[in-house]
Amino acid sequence: MKKFLLIILGILVILVAVLLIKMYTYPFKKNTAGNSEGWKPVKNDSAILRLSGGIKIPTVSTGSLGEFNFAPFDQFKEYLKTSYPLVYQNTENTEVNTHALVFRLKGSDPSLEPILFISHMDVVPPGDADVKNKEQNIFRPDDKPLPPVSKVAEDWDFEPFSGTVANGRIYGRGAIDMKAMLFSLMESMNMMVKSKKIPKRDIYLAFGFDEEVGGQKGAVQIADYFKKKGLKFDAVYDEGGLIMQKGNVAGIDSDVAVVGCAEKGFLSAKIKVKGLGGHSSMPPMESAIGKAAVIMQRLEDHQMKPTITPLIKQFFDNIGGAMPFTNRLAIANQWLLKPVLLSQLTKNNTTNALVRTTTALTMMKGSDGTNVLSPEVEFVVNFRLLPGDTAKEVRDHIAKATEGFDVEVEEIDNTREASAVSPTNTKAYQLIEAGIKEINPGTIVTPYLTMAGTDAYKYQIVSKNIYRFMPIKINSSEQQSIHSTNEYISIENYMKMIHYFEFMMTNYDK
Repeated sequence: MKKFLLIILGILVILVAVLLIKMYTYPFKKNTAGNSEGWKPVKNDSAILRLSGGIKIPTVSTGSLGEFNFAPFDQFKEYLKTSYPLVYQNTENTEVNTHALVFRLKGSDPSLEPILFISHMDVVPPGDADVKNKEQNIFRPDDKPLPPVSKVAEDWDFEPFSGTVANGRIYGRGAIDMKAMLFSLMESMNMMVKSKKIPKRDIYLAFGFDEEVGGQKGAVQIADYFKKKGLKFDAVYDEGGLIMQKGNVAGIDSDVAVVGCAEKGFLSAKIKVKGLGGHSSMPPMESAIGKAAVIMQRLEDHQMKPTITPLIKQFFDNIGGAMPFTNRLAIANQWLLKPVLLSQLTKNNTTNALVRTTTALTMMKGSDGTNVLSPEVEFVVNFRLLPGDTAKEVRDHIAKATEGFDVEVEEIDNTREASAVSPTNTKAYQLIEAGIKEINPGTIVTPYLTMAGTDAYKYQIVSKNIYRFMPIKINSSEQQSIHSTNEYISIENYMKMIHYFEFMMTNYDK
């Protein structure tokens, strides 16, 4: 017995040694940022004023395309013309499907594939939260900056379409999503023209107008326009990732820039469950709503299998070296500890979404009366597809969950597969890393999976190198203000964003 225990102990010692050796020799990416402070923001009041004016125009997209109020979009187009006359005079500029805009700055070498920067001019509605200060035309760019918010605000500090500049911030709906990026691109191209810098390859800008409701009339039409012209882009750059401020990624004592190299797919299914209706005084043994509850419980209890995709493996390889001991041990020893790693990842909402096709029950409708049994109950379940999972697999998953019940399943909204995964061994990606180090040295840069849908997906027909990243550093509360209350961008972030895109445009072929 003693000999057996010694053998077991010896095996355990060897196993621990192997685990530790693998962890300490694992090729986690080294952060080579150095001690440089990076580019120092130079405040440009004119650029700030132009963005402020753009925010004042309520380019809201809601519901179906026919319900838009297009007058603000026409006003916005005219505002860009008057704000950036040099860009309009020195580029080929085209309107696609009336409201979308495309600009082409010609390069010196037409044999090179062009690059494309995209954004969108539409914003979501501002909601009905109270407004603390209803004063208009506040422009105080020299205010002492307030520190970033530490929680999501319940009210707007200023009117959501006031474009207020105060407290070191530019306030308003669309300040982050996505007018700051649109205007920073226009500022950068304006700089290229003004300084007479001729790029080697053509640079395109493309601005959709219905991204918030699916992009079918904007980005889809622009991408089709490019395809018909025979264009192929060496890179496409869109929104999707951010620089998460130090302390906002658990366990990492550094800023982390996440660059979306893919985005999840989308499938929403309306499931109608049939049963016996009637009066609640004589209910059946199992009602339609009870049957629906069983199906919903199945969907939540038996979700699609988690997995660590190659993209997420690369994500962990990049950030793992800065993580605590136990995390590094698990990442470096997935040959043994992958089940443990997946178990931990699936317990957290954020990390769960990285490793599986998620299931979200979002809507439900039954009887309109407290004493009425509905003969039909319907609910909606939304799946966000992990790259590698398919819409067919999700449909099969739904079929298994509804087995044994009388149901009708209807896919609503726009079902789409997960995007392709863009490579990171390209000039296009490496320039993102260089641009981030330029404005924010010390940042860990890593490829990432974008959870939400973007316009970038539509451009797969014209490029295989598509990257989703907005060069601003924010905390989680600021991030949650997107589509919520009191959205703002700091003046520092906006100045750095402009410089980042100037860097990208001028250095792509250096």
